[in-house]
Amino acid sequence: MTLHDLPDNPYLLLTPGPLSTTKTVKSVMLRDWCTWDDDYNSIVQDIRRRLVRLATPEEGYTSVLMQGSGTFGVESVISTSLPEKGKLLALANGAYGQRIGQIAGRHKIDFTLLDSGELHQPDTHKLVEALEADPAITHVAVVHCETTTGMLNPIEAIGKIVRSFRKVYIVDAMSSFGGIPMDVDRLGADFLISSANKCIQGVPGFSFIVAREEELRKTKGRARTLSLDLYDQWEVMETHSGKWRYTSPTHVVRAFVQALKELHDEGGVEKRHVRYIENHRLLVRGMRELGFRCLLPDQVQSPIITSFISPSQKAYDFKKFYGELKHKGFVIYPGKVTSADTFRIANIGDVFPKDMTGLLDAVRDSMFWM
Repeated sequence: MTLHDLPDNPYLLLTPGPLSTTKTVKSVMLRDWCTWDDDYNSIVQDIRRRLVRLATPEEGYTSVLMQGSGTFGVESVISTSLPEKGKLLALANGAYGQRIGQIAGRHKIDFTLLDSGELHQPDTHKLVEALEADPAITHVAVVHCETTTGMLNPIEAIGKIVRSFRKVYIVDAMSSFGGIPMDVDRLGADFLISSANKCIQGVPGFSFIVAREEELRKTKGRARTLSLDLYDQWEVMETHSGKWRYTSPTHVVRAFVQALKELHDEGGVEKRHVRYIENHRLLVRGMRELGFRCLLPDQVQSPIITSFISPSQKAYDFKKFYGELKHKGFVIYPGKVTSADTFRIANIGDVFPKDMTGLLDAVRDSMFWM
């Protein structure tokens, strides 16, 4: 089968992951791989090295691949990194920050949730107050791009505060790593978590963690689960040349290698970021010209996903609007905020400015409530 034999997708996914991938990424999954084979394990080791290089030019970092979605990766870090008497401070301004607190609660980890509400960035002054008031806090966690709204949180400023208090810093960069330039060392992050099916533009099946090796080594024996034991997963990959402890998502891993190649060919994270920014600029400008309003102010909006306030007309119905756009070749996302009626449109993945133009034409033709 050639690339030309692969069927085209019936629609473009304008969602924050899974997202639309290239035919070349999909095509490499047509071959089977053995998890014990040296050729396959060398691929895993290469991925791990490349992820570290994407994250920082500095020494002292390593990476771990973990089966499952991004939440599996977040849970592996939370349930492994916190010592028995540790305490987590989770900064939340949406569903994914709150989920970090939920994970801690399920594992009976002591935690505090500092919730700034869905429409505001985490308050750094309140962060300082919380750390000063509670010396029992050992770890601080925050989401970089909170896809509940599309807000981009100030992870560098938060990192400076966390470092000044000598706490362990966990960054959920699920929807931003690979699409927004960042340096994990400059951020001061001890653990940074993302997923194969986000800005690197692979397919769902595993998450990954870039970690400060010194801090990761401290987590030996702390894990509260077997399959999500981050330290054990790392140790096996280190000592057995890329072997996974349990069944590896081989096809997904191979697709990720191709996705990394395509990221490099595009010009790296910086060039991909430029494309995402241009997609977002065209989207927002066009939607505003059609009468839609963004939920967030521009200065805190990420170039990953945008929340739009639903039309106020009684005739408007999201499901019908969704169906009209899907019929025209575009799939958008329902809203997730609790304080407003919204819908969301992402512009990451194998998506280009011409696709934004096509979407805007489809939206214009689908405004049945006008």
